[in-house]
Amino acid sequence: MKRIRLLDLGTVPAVRSQTCYHAAAHALADGTPDTVILVNPSEPYVCIGFHQDIAKEVDRDYCASRHLPVYRREVGGGAVYLDQNQVFVQWVFQPSSLPADVGERFRLFVEPLVLAYQSLGIEARFRPVNDIHVGGKKIGGTGAARIGKAEVVVGSLMFDFDKAAMARVLKVSSEKMRDKVYQGLQQYMTTLRDQLAKVPGRSEVTDLYLRKCSEVLGAEIVPGEWTEEEEAQARRLDRLFQSRDWIEERSASRRPGIKIHEDVRVHESDLKTPGGLIRVTARLRENRIDDISISGDFTIFPRSAVSDIEDILRGVPADPQVVLEVVRGKYQQDHVQSPGLEPENWAEAFSAALNG
Repeated sequence: MKRIRLLDLGTVPAVRSQTCYHAAAHALADGTPDTVILVNPSEPYVCIGFHQDIAKEVDRDYCASRHLPVYRREVGGGAVYLDQNQVFVQWVFQPSSLPADVGERFRLFVEPLVLAYQSLGIEARFRPVNDIHVGGKKIGGTGAARIGKAEVVVGSLMFDFDKAAMARVLKVSSEKMRDKVYQGLQQYMTTLRDQLAKVPGRSEVTDLYLRKCSEVLGAEIVPGEWTEEEEAQARRLDRLFQSRDWIEERSASRRPGIKIHEDVRVHESDLKTPGGLIRVTARLRENRIDDISISGDFTIFPRSAVSDIEDILRGVPADPQVVLEVVRGKYQQDHVQSPGLEPENWAEAFSAALNG
């Protein structure tokens, strides 16, 4: 029977709860075993997706006032408040161990989580593209990325979730909007605490989850050791993830501006798609795309696809049909995968920016 390494790291500093799986991925070599990591953060923090613009997603003044650190992960998805009440589940696998199709990869990753919840008496179900629902309420989402040579899929076991904190850390247009976000979280999110009269302990739930992993993957889950190379990578990433440049990597405010005159216009739009939010900021000069910035909470493979799309769109005519043809060509050339997000959505987002 195939063996998969288990790293149950217990409770670690907030930044390490993110850098541990990145480190395992960057350290992965041809002979490295597939690895399942379980970990809790020792203190609360906010984590944003790789493609997000922190200035537009997070209320940084509030986070600073509450000493809440903000980190950017190398996995897509949206901004989220995290604390000790979730056990993070992180798969760091060899590419050959997971389905090539990202949608099928999510389905495989979610299955043992769903089975574990069901064994606890919770009627959990997989909801494509990458969520777990209980009676129409979300009990967990997942994210995926290619990091180094590794394929990474991440999620969590939701013991509890501070919905008020989540609503407060997000950047919103008004307090009325914040109230609506909080009401939505109350109405459409759930946890073990919400679902069960008595919440089982961490070890009971994680043991159950690991048994379901073993069944689904047809493998023996064996406790393993954190290597010196993984620790070295983790220390490097601890520093990187706390650096200003990394946190503000996709911030439009960091891009140099130019003088706007009669031939130069700046347009912006937000488009919600089945695969997540696309936010486009485009600067047009003489009816061509002079510069463009794309951010959002979507998942896309390879990770470089967004910056590649930005690069190939610079200089093309400001025409949604041209944008569609260029992006479609990129998808075909590089075998781009973005669950729930098609080339037509990029053209639609650009069109919305032009008309906004």
